[in-house]
Amino acid sequence: MPELGRGALVICLGLELYALGAGSYAAWRGRRRLAESARNALLAAFGAALVASAVLLAALLRRDFSFTYVAEHASRALPDRYAFSAFWSGQEGSLLLWLLVLTGFSAGAVLLTRRAFRELLPWVVPVLGAVGTFFAFLLVVVASPFATQAAPADGAGLTPSLQNPYMLAHPPLLYLGYVGLTVPFAFAVGALLARRTDELWLVATRRWTLAAWTFLGIGQLLGAHWAYVEIGWGGYYAWDPVENAALMPWLAATAFLHSVMVQEKRGMLRVWNVLLVIGAFCLSLFGTFLTRSGVLNSVHSFTESSIGPWFLGFIGLVTVGSGVLVVARLDLLRARTRLESIVSREATFLYNNLLLVALTLTILWGVVYPIVSEALRGESVTVGPPYYNFFLRVLGLPLLLLMGIGPLVAWRRASLRSLGRTFLWPTGVAAVAGVALIALGAGSSLPGLVGYTFSAFVLASIVLEFARGSSARRAAAGGSWGAAFVSLVGRNRRRYGGYVVHAAIVLLAVGVVGSSAYDTQREAKLRPGETMTVAGYRLTFERSRFDRVANADRARAVIAVERDGERVGRLEPGINAYRVEGESSREVAIRSDWLTGEDLFLNADRFPEDGSVHLEASVKPLVNLIWLAGVVFLLGSLVALWPDAREERRLALRYAGRTAPARA
Repeated sequence: MPELGRGALVICLGLELYALGAGSYAAWRGRRRLAESARNALLAAFGAALVASAVLLAALLRRDFSFTYVAEHASRALPDRYAFSAFWSGQEGSLLLWLLVLTGFSAGAVLLTRRAFRELLPWVVPVLGAVGTFFAFLLVVVASPFATQAAPADGAGLTPSLQNPYMLAHPPLLYLGYVGLTVPFAFAVGALLARRTDELWLVATRRWTLAAWTFLGIGQLLGAHWAYVEIGWGGYYAWDPVENAALMPWLAATAFLHSVMVQEKRGMLRVWNVLLVIGAFCLSLFGTFLTRSGVLNSVHSFTESSIGPWFLGFIGLVTVGSGVLVVARLDLLRARTRLESIVSREATFLYNNLLLVALTLTILWGVVYPIVSEALRGESVTVGPPYYNFFLRVLGLPLLLLMGIGPLVAWRRASLRSLGRTFLWPTGVAAVAGVALIALGAGSSLPGLVGYTFSAFVLASIVLEFARGSSARRAAAGGSWGAAFVSLVGRNRRRYGGYVVHAAIVLLAVGVVGSSAYDTQREAKLRPGETMTVAGYRLTFERSRFDRVANADRARAVIAVERDGERVGRLEPGINAYRVEGESSREVAIRSDWLTGEDLFLNADRFPEDGSVHLEASVKPLVNLIWLAGVVFLLGSLVALWPDAREERRLALRYAGRTAPARA
């Protein structure tokens, strides 16, 4: 079995090299048959990566400890579902997952675009082959998952914090997002190589970009919920370097998805869009480097190895090579039109982009600075949450406001009179909301009050857009309001799916503000029968409970919960001590009130011999809106992703007839 896995990886490397070499020559010389052969090599590489992945997964499920990787990341007591997730818990397995998803996306991209984008595809194949070659090379030469040893009696087990159901979905979704950004990158670079600098590559990759962006967004929210229920510190985002590494490409892709509409509508921001796609892809590589190189200390960073220099070299090569190519094609990337007014929809998209990029660069500097400081000065520096929270307020609040302004502003130029009429209702709603919040006591946090008020403005503008659009459809076609609404969304899926995503971001903002600016925390050492109170809850420690499960010893504090004098249930926070791994993990207890969005969050991680317990309790208002935002975000993304055959035909016909620009 190890030989089969190694052989499959060697074959995959050979096929990727062929796609790179033969594909480059075929594109340069215009050899159609050779280009098809290179394309087929990408399809075959997916099959080879699939075989290698099946071998490793079978070894994990069979607990074949003759595989070094299996011995390091699994044990006989480990439940099968976590043996499955051990596939991506270590460095070699996660790189194999990268390769599997990359070859799958590459195969899907070339199959689905082989007819409509025949002129562009020969240049895209070698770019995909180059990225695939790098990852296949790492797995064959640097970090093979199929190294063997004399089989020990048992394995080392899996890191306790990874023995959580969210780990079955969170890492794969992030990898689908990371790797998915390879497709728009490959088409952008392919378009530059082909000297085809119009919007054709945007049409080819629109849904690939949306899908990767959606996977990254949902993956981060699942990761936030994992941190909330597993790590036990009471939060969901700590500005951990690897959390930031996943956020940065998502922010860059968000900027791209907005500015691409300006290019499609007005032919502007061509250079900007290419740079955003390149930047998002480089940031996805950087995120993988941070997670797997061992260059930093993080709750997410579980391995240390020698792949760091290889990753840095590849990131540098991609960045420099892409930059040189963009500079060489600057004459072809010049926009046909210019910004006509600073008060226009394209201008608001530009402001949006500048803020998103500024936030991305701010986060990037916060991640990189400690690494640079330690490398150059030998000083270990920590960039903590206050740094990030400051810039989140400074840049994030204007971004939130722009989500409500942008859709209401006309293209090209908007008059002040029309803006006044358009903004009347959203501004009124925001003002009323602000006054009501002050009356309710929300004025204790100025950023929180501003965030709530801006959120009310954005939600009002979204409702206004749906109402105006539905009214126009009903006036034109008749019928009921429901039919008009469905017709409106069906004919403008990307636009109105985007508005639903904006509503999800508003829910997220309200949840973050409520749970961080207005939460209440208490802690106490309790003996059996003693009580503590927190934000209207009365908590009584009844007893401690100890038992054993297959892979851990468990300690639980049994807490009776009362609210407003009524008993509402019992919670059991505690710890798990994993016998094989020799580590412990907190097991929090949460009571969620979905009607109010509030959580009672309990953590008990100390059980002295005197029978007492150290209990930490917090009440987090509106925190459940964060998880509801994930559902709304997914719904909006699916609406925007849903195929629209009429739009695809229209866009394909618009660009299919154009010839490549003459050489400069």
